Amino acid sequence: MSDLYLSRIRNWFLSSPPAEWALKGLRETLIGALKQGPIPRHVAFVMDGNRRYARSHKIETIEGHHLGFEALARVLEICYKCGVEVVTVYAFSIENFNRPQYEVDGLMELAKVKLEQLIQHGEVLERYGASVRVLGERDLLSDDVLEVVDRAVSTTKNNKKCILNICFPYTSREEMTTAIRSTVEEYSKSSAPKSTPFSQTRITQKIMSKQGGKSEKSESGNSSSGQEPTHNPTESDDNEDSMSSTTTLYPDSPGRVSKHGSNNVTIYPNAENITAETIDKHLYTADCPPLDVFVRTSGVERLSDFMLWQCHQDTQMFFLECFWPEFGLWHFLPVLLEWQWRQKKKAMEERPRQRVKTA
Repeated sequence: MSDLYLSRIRNWFLSSPPAEWALKGLRETLIGALKQGPIPRHVAFVMDGNRRYARSHKIETIEGHHLGFEALARVLEICYKCGVEVVTVYAFSIENFNRPQYEVDGLMELAKVKLEQLIQHGEVLERYGASVRVLGERDLLSDDVLEVVDRAVSTTKNNKKCILNICFPYTSREEMTTAIRSTVEEYSKSSAPKSTPFSQTRITQKIMSKQGGKSEKSESGNSSSGQEPTHNPTESDDNEDSMSSTTTLYPDSPGRVSKHGSNNVTIYPNAENITAETIDKHLYTADCPPLDVFVRTSGVERLSDFMLWQCHQDTQMFFLECFWPEFGLWHFLPVLLEWQWRQKKKAMEERPRQRVKTA
């Protein structure tokens, strides 16, 4: 008896009214029990294994992706019902454009259809107040896909309780590159407070003016005395230190002080103030809580250029053997239970340290 035949029998049984009623009651009980403990605020999924699931069940590849979107709907309801605030899913990598063109076209068409369904029949998003955000390189999407993407985002923009981040098309390297580029642009613009008035042009002009002043002074000294000039380090250094930066600039210098005392110096933010938090503010997930749980299906144990920056020392990673179309509550339940257990263990380890500090 083939796996596909057994899968169909199982699906038929689970879709029967008595089984649905029993499973719904059990699901509600389990989720209610989970909510008694801590719940992760931000969960990310690598939805991997759609193609292998399709091959193993002898169905078309695009049908495997279709089942993957159905699994996403199930997972979203489980997450939001448990109390997860942000769900981030890896829907399409920029590297996926290297796949056969027919598959890329099929995925784009499927994305349009599913986003349309979110707009027209977004009961899950409306019920839990979830807004859709599409993160990635928009320039790589065709106009017809962009139109649907923008409608899905605008339709749910007033939902403020939860967030669904759809990374499409996305790579973490591209996100970090964009964040660094925007940080550089921000720190290249003029700003007033908490900054230094030294631009590259100003520093260059100051050095050139000092060098020009020294050479003129040396030439005049040689011509008047006919002797080699003697260098007094103390006097020279004192003169340089006391030298006004405005009097050594050329007349048209942007940093020149006017006769009326007004200084039109261009102010630039201090690049030394750039920290990891500065980069955080320019990421696609800038206003999202830190990533708590990272889940990847299909048994592959790698990040695949997804959420590389967001994964930190407290992010817990789970690599599951099931394919994404198979993923559901019974796979997610052990993940949440283990995360809660680790949180409890971490809290117990921190208590003795807090007692030592207070003592």
